[in-house]
Amino acid sequence: MPHVLILVPDPLYPEPFAWAFHVEADALRNGGFEVTARPWTAIGDLTPFDAVLPLVAWGYHERYDEWLALLNRIESEGARCINPPAILRWNSDKAYLAEMDAGGVPTVHTIAVDALDEHVLREARDRFGCERLVVKPPISASATGTFLLGPNDPVPGEAAGRRMLVQPFMASIASGEYSIMLFDGAFSHAIVKKPKAGDFRVQPHLGGTEEPCEAPAGAIDLAKAALAAAPPEAVYARVDMVADDDGQLRIMELELIEPSLWLQHAPDKGAAFTSAVRRAIEQP
Repeated sequence: MPHVLILVPDPLYPEPFAWAFHVEADALRNGGFEVTARPWTAIGDLTPFDAVLPLVAWGYHERYDEWLALLNRIESEGARCINPPAILRWNSDKAYLAEMDAGGVPTVHTIAVDALDEHVLREARDRFGCERLVVKPPISASATGTFLLGPNDPVPGEAAGRRMLVQPFMASIASGEYSIMLFDGAFSHAIVKKPKAGDFRVQPHLGGTEEPCEAPAGAIDLAKAALAAAPPEAVYARVDMVADDDGQLRIMELELIEPSLWLQHAPDKGAAFTSAVRRAIEQP
């Protein structure tokens, strides 16, 4: 029986995580795995485990140097990590969105700047042809440090002079953000996430809700194109996307580290996920 270690948040991390952990852990157990959970900040000895899965390593963005040190340790010890550390490093910094945008993958247009100021906001409004902007840190999760700015809003104090990403606000987020789940690059299932009334953030702890749905036309191909732009060998992936004003789907984020995979909404309840993990463990 393969024994896997799922990384979970540090005990002091305030956001509840059991709702996400148990769905994924139960799917693995039902697939014939032994599952252990440990905080990503205190993983201990890795030798008992066939693989480490950072599926609920929430809070890494708040202790980023520790996170990078952990990835280095996993590599140096030769432990199997699913997804591999090279993917986790790349996906940890959301500047990859600007890379994908520049590379031709339909992505929410993204400007990455080293120091956010009023000049950057003016340039972004001109370039995007819109008045409302979203600014967010490139190393973040759960909408931490994300701001929606109106046409006359100044640079938020805590974002001023910091490395940030600037994007046009996608008004269709109110109608839903789609998440496409891929395991070993193959489509599994889709959900649509909606913010609570008056908000633009879809995260559950901020009042967002989700429900299963059919993948919109073109969504699966777009998800695969986004995954092809990432480092290779992603065992699991969640690709978030939203429609622009012209109805074209655009990538919001490519989640390859610690995404909620919503396996409870998968037709097979996660069997494709567990099979992908098993294949990754059995590879030389």
